Parts: sequence; C-alpha cells; structure tokens
Amino acid sequence: VQLQASGGGLVQAGGSLRLSCAASGRTFSGDALAWFRQAPGKKRAFVAAIDWRDDSTIYADSVTGRFTISRDSTRNSVYLQMNSLKPEDTALYYCAAGSKQWRMVRFSSNYNYWGQGTLVTVSS
Repeated sequence: VQLQASGGGLVQAGGSLRLSCAASGRTFSGDALAWFRQAPGKKRAFVAAIDWRDDSTIYADSVTGRFTISRDSTRNSVYLQMNSLKPEDTALYYCAAGSKQWRMVRFSSNYNYWGQGTLVTVSS
C-alpha cells in the first residue's frame, strides 16, 4: 500500500492550498482516512479525518471552519482544502489510512499506512 501526498507549498497568510493524497495497492471502503501535521520541534498532531463508509468528518479545533476534508472513491483519494491559512499552520502534512475505529481517529497509532508528507509553509 502506498499513499502519495502532494499539494504543499508556500503561501501567504490568508491564502489557500489543497492537499491531495492518492492511495494505491488497496481500497479503504471500511476505513477512516486522516491528515496529521508536524510543525518543527513539535509532535505530530491530528488535523482532520473522514469515514470512507458514510463521509462523517471530524476536525481539530484549530482548523475547524477553515479546513475541509473530502474524498473521491473513484480516484481512491482524500483531499484537504485549507483556507484562511495562518503562519501557525506551517508544518509537514501527512495523510494516513487504515483506521478501523472511528472513536480513535485522532490518534496516530490507530493508522496502518502513512504518506511521505508534504510541506506547507505560511508566511506572515
């Protein structure tokens, strides 16, 4: 299984970016997929998750109202639309897949598969 994340870049505060994560090697019809991020000197943190079965979503408080997670089953992909970006959103963003327990989706240990990360830098 491979997860290929893309879409990161440099953007000014207030701007937008759309991250993509394409999965190959299996489908995730019964799983949750998520985005995590890791800022320099900090631990990896939960950003958002989506349940592949019913499109339920959940977000970290820090991104609620600004970020939107979505999926495309035909492309076996998950996306993260990030609006109103702030300098504190600067981080390496990872997609993750394979979570079987929705109540555990905020925990990185719950995921079996990880992408390589894509860097988002927000300038002030």
